[in-house]
Amino acid sequence: METLSEHRISAAAPAVFIIVVAFQFLSKWLEQLKKRGPVTAEETRLRREIKQLSKEASSLSQPATFAQAANLRRMATAKEKELAKHQELQGKELKGSYNMYLNVLFISKVLTYLALVCWFWRVPVASISQQLVQPFGKMISWRAGGVLNGNVMVGIIPWLILSTRVSKFVCRLFKL
Repeated sequence: METLSEHRISAAAPAVFIIVVAFQFLSKWLEQLKKRGPVTAEETRLRREIKQLSKEASSLSQPATFAQAANLRRMATAKEKELAKHQELQGKELKGSYNMYLNVLFISKVLTYLALVCWFWRVPVASISQQLVQPFGKMISWRAGGVLNGNVMVGIIPWLILSTRVSKFVCRLFKL
């Protein structure tokens, strides 16, 4: 007769999975912020001026207004160069700070994974029916105790690998 403790659902597997997903989402979110970067009021103003100058230059298509249109195009080009310079200066500062945040996140991720591995070493994180994982049971139960009552005990290292793969897939689904 099996006891209630044998049927108890372990909270370790979902907790580890949630931790892995959280790290994955934070990492992807920071990567996107790094790529995109914030749009400042100065950039918005310059873009609006460039658009306005280009629109005025394209409306002046008569031979008599050619010089004025060329002058407006040169002004728009100068504004574009100013915008590019502004973005480059701001981008260098922001990428440095984002890189620092990504490094801190990576180090905390490694330390958390190491803590989880130490905590759950030789302790099963979850149990799965042996029939579901027939050819891979030994690999999945690595350092977790093998088979018990027809269930394969899942070790922490295979669970972290599986959780990481699934979390990357979930991030791709949400286009992060």
